[in-house]
Amino acid sequence: MSKATYPLKLPASIKAAAARLAKEDGVSLNQWIAIAVAQKISVVETAAALFRHRARNAGPGDLERIMNKMPDVSPTPEDAIPPDLVDRLAR
Repeated sequence: MSKATYPLKLPASIKAAAARLAKEDGVSLNQWIAIAVAQKISVVETAAALFRHRARNAGPGDLERIMNKMPDVSPTPEDAIPPDLVDRLAR
């Protein structure tokens, strides 16, 4: 396996937490960070593959058909678009 180096700058608190966890796992900080990055890549790529799979048969009219099934009610206050954003989007 080929390896590449990358100068990584972390906030001190994150580096300290990562070093602590690496020590608890009995691995080097470098190995722990490499595994963490590999896990994140796996999560992102798995999610992307799932969404591609679920969307494979979707067509242009599907969203409108789904939205037409939704009840015609106002959003709750925490789900409403803030008025200043509505104004910016209208421009």
